[in-house]
Amino acid sequence: MTDRTALPAAAAGNARPAKARAPARKAARRQARTAYALLAPALLLMAGLLILPLAAIFALALTDYQLGAQAIAFIGIDNFKALAVDPVFWQALGNTLLYAAMVVPGSIGLGLVAALLIESGTSLRSFYRAALFLPVMATLIAMAIVWEFMLHPTFGLVNAMLGVFGIAPHNWLLDKATALPVLAVIGIWQQFGFAMVLFLAGLVSIPRQLYEAAALDGVPGGWERFRLITWPLLGPVSLFILVISATRAFQVFDVVYALTKGGPSKSTEVMLYSIYTEGFEFFRTGYASALTIVFIVLILAVTLIKKTVLEKRVHYA
Repeated sequence: MTDRTALPAAAAGNARPAKARAPARKAARRQARTAYALLAPALLLMAGLLILPLAAIFALALTDYQLGAQAIAFIGIDNFKALAVDPVFWQALGNTLLYAAMVVPGSIGLGLVAALLIESGTSLRSFYRAALFLPVMATLIAMAIVWEFMLHPTFGLVNAMLGVFGIAPHNWLLDKATALPVLAVIGIWQQFGFAMVLFLAGLVSIPRQLYEAAALDGVPGGWERFRLITWPLLGPVSLFILVISATRAFQVFDVVYALTKGGPSKSTEVMLYSIYTEGFEFFRTGYASALTIVFIVLILAVTLIKKTVLEKRVHYA
C-alpha cells in the first residue's frame, strides 16, 4: 500500500522550489523593466530621427504631393513607374555608380600606401598623419571653391603646372569627358585620409612577433611579408573601410553642387543632386521621395552584398 503521509511531504517538497523561484522571477522582471526604461530615450530618439522620417518618405512616394501645395492625392507606384522611364534618373544612377567605382578603390589604395609609408618611417610621423587627415576635417564645399580656382582654364594652378610640360590648358569642369573624373579625384583627395588613419590603427595592432617568425622562416621582406601577413590581418579594417567609403561615395553632393550643378549636359548628375533638384527646385516632393527610396535601397543592397561576399574572406586575428 502507498504511504499516504508521503504525498503531502512530496507536495510540500515541490512547493518549496516554486516559492524559491518566485523571487528570481520578480528580480528578472524588475531588471527587464529597468532595461526598457534605460533604452526608452534611445528608442524614442531613433524613432523620431530615423523611423518616422523614413515612414514619411515612403508615404510621400505614393502621392503626387508638391512642396507648398494644399492638396495631395494617392497615386500608388506611379512615381516609381515614372522613374523607370526617366533618362535623367538612369544617367544619375550610372554617374553615381561610376563615381563610386573611381573613388572607393582610389581612396582605399592611396590610404593604404600612405599608412604603410608613415608606419615604416622614423621621423615626422605625427606631422604626416595630421597633414594627410586635414582634408577629411575640412568643409568640402569650401575646399570645392579652392579646387574651382585651381582648375580654372585661364589662371588655374593645374593648367599652369601642365603648361610646364607643354600640355595645352583645358576646361576640366565643362568637358563631359573630364568633369566626373575630376570630381572623383577631389573625392579621393578628401577621403583617403580617413582610410589612412584606420589602416594605421590596423597596422599597429598586428603583432610584431609574426614578422620576426616570418624572418626566421626565410620569408623575404617587402611584398611577400605584406601579402602573407599584413594584408590578411588588415582584413577586418579593410572591410570596414570599404563599406564606409562606398557609403560616403554614394552620398556625393557638395562638390557637385558647388562646381558643376550636374553639368555639363547631366554628365555629373548624381542621385543626391537629383533628389535635391526634384524636391527643392522643382518642388516635386513625391517624386523626390521615390528617388530617395531607390537611393536608400541602393546603398543597403551594395552594403549587404559587400558584407556577405567579403566577410567570408576576412581573417580575424
